[in-house]
Amino acid sequence: MSLDSMTESVDKAVSGFFEPIAGWLGDVVFYSVPVAGTELPLIVAWLVVAGLVFSTWFGLVQIRKFRLAVDVVRGKYDEKGSAGEVNHFQALTAAVSGTVGLGNIAGVAVAVTIGGPGATFWMILCGLLGMATKFVEVTLGVKYREVHADGTVSGGPMHYLPKGLADRFGKNGKTLGKVLAVLASFMVLFFGLFGGNLFQVNQSYAQLVSVAGGEDGALGSSAGALFFGILVAALVGIVLLGGIRSIANVTSKLVPAMAGIYIAACLVVILVNVTAVPDALVTIVEGAFNPEGVAGGVLGALIIGFKRAAFSNEAGLGSAPIAHSAVKTKHPASEGLVALLEPFIDTVIICTMTALTIVIANPASWAKARTDESIGGVTITSDAFGTVLPWFPYILTIAVLLFAISTVLTWGYYCLKAWTHLFGRSKASELTFKVLYTLFAVAGSLLTLQTLIDMADAILFMLAVINIIGLYLLAPVVKRELNAFLEFVRARKAGETDGADDDQEPVKTTV
Repeated sequence: MSLDSMTESVDKAVSGFFEPIAGWLGDVVFYSVPVAGTELPLIVAWLVVAGLVFSTWFGLVQIRKFRLAVDVVRGKYDEKGSAGEVNHFQALTAAVSGTVGLGNIAGVAVAVTIGGPGATFWMILCGLLGMATKFVEVTLGVKYREVHADGTVSGGPMHYLPKGLADRFGKNGKTLGKVLAVLASFMVLFFGLFGGNLFQVNQSYAQLVSVAGGEDGALGSSAGALFFGILVAALVGIVLLGGIRSIANVTSKLVPAMAGIYIAACLVVILVNVTAVPDALVTIVEGAFNPEGVAGGVLGALIIGFKRAAFSNEAGLGSAPIAHSAVKTKHPASEGLVALLEPFIDTVIICTMTALTIVIANPASWAKARTDESIGGVTITSDAFGTVLPWFPYILTIAVLLFAISTVLTWGYYCLKAWTHLFGRSKASELTFKVLYTLFAVAGSLLTLQTLIDMADAILFMLAVINIIGLYLLAPVVKRELNAFLEFVRARKAGETDGADDDQEPVKTTV
C-alpha cells in the first residue's frame, strides 16, 4: 500500500468515527441564534461581553495604561531577584506567537468576504475589548503560578482556577477548582495537538506546495510531505527540549521577524496603491454601519468582525496565561499589562493590515469568493499580494511558515504544562509528551484530520466558558494586584525603591 493511499485510509477512518461527535460538539459550543437575518454564535457573545465587562470594571485599562504597558515591556520596571524564567518581552513574544497564525491571514480574508469590508471596523473594536480580558487572565496566571524547585514555572487556568477559587470560597471552591483544572488541562492538550500543531503544519505545507509547482512539484508527493513534516518536527523537538527559555529565545527573534516581514509586505501593497487608501478607509467605515450585500446588515458585519477577532486573539480562552506565567516579576499585574498588548498586535495591527491590503488590492478572487465557497482565505490574501508583484506570494509563504512554526512551538509549551498537570512532571512523562508532539507535527503534513481539528476548536472554546466564569469570580483579586503595581510604579518614579520590593509576598515554591 502506498503512503498516499494509507494516509487517505486513515483520514477516512478517523473522520468516520469522530464526525458524529465533532458535529454534536460543534453544534453545542458554537450554538447560534438568529439576529436580524444572520446567526450570532453565543460563544462569541460570551467573549465580547467579557471584554465589555472588564473594560468597564477596570476603567478602560487598555487605553489608560497602554503607555505603562509599553514601558514594562521595555524593562523600565524590572525588579531584581524576581522569580521566573523569561523577561517581559520574551513572555509577550512567546504568547503572541501562539495567537498570530494562519487565522490572521486566511481568517481575515474570509471575514471581509462574508461580512464585507465593514467587518474590519468591528474586528478592531473587538480586539480593543479583548485587551481587557487578556489583562485579567494573565494577571491571575502570574498571581497563582507555581515556581518549582528547579526554577521552572507552571501557570495557566489549571493553576489559577483551583487556587483562586479556594482563596475566595474556601473548601467548596477548592473542590470545584480541582475539577475545572483537570478539564482545562484536557482542553488545552487536545486543542494543542490538533489545532495548535497538526493544523498549522498541514496548512503551511499546503501553502508551500501551492508556490512550489502544486501537486506535480517537488514537494507535491507523499515523500515531499513526509520530508517537510520530519523537518518541522525536528526543529520543534529541538526547541521544546530547551523548555520555555529556549522557546522564548526563538520566538523573541521569530515573532518580530515574521511580523516585520508580513507588515512590510502589506505596506508595499498599500503604498503602491496609496491613492486608494482614503477610499478604502471610507469603504470600511461605511461598510461597518451601512453594509451592502451582507446578511443581517450592520449586525451581520459586526458579528463576522467580532467572530474573527475573538477567534484570532484568544482573549478569555485561558491559553496565553500559560506562557506569561513564566515571566520574571514580583507584581502579577505588571505582566497583565504587558499581555493587553497581545490583542492589539494580533488583531488591531496584523488583522487590520491583512484586511486593508485585501480591500485596497481588490483581487478578482475576493469578489469571486462571495459566490464560490471553494476559494480559500489564503488564496485571496495571496492574490492581493500578487496584484503588486507576481512573486509576492512567495513572501506570503515565508510569513505563513514563520507564523505556523511559532504557533506550533508555543502550543507545544502550553500542551506540556497541561500534560504535566495531568500526568506529573517526571522526566519520563515530559519526554513522552515531546515525542508525541513531534510525531503529530510529522502527521500534520500527511493527514488533514479535519474532523478532529473541528473538535479541537470546539473544545478550546468550551474552555472559554469555564475560564471566564473564573475571571468574573476572581476579578477583585486582579483589582488589588493592579493597585499594588501602580503603587510600586509611583514609588519607583518618586525614587523610593530601587527595584527590590521587600513587601511583596514571595511566590510559593513546589517540587
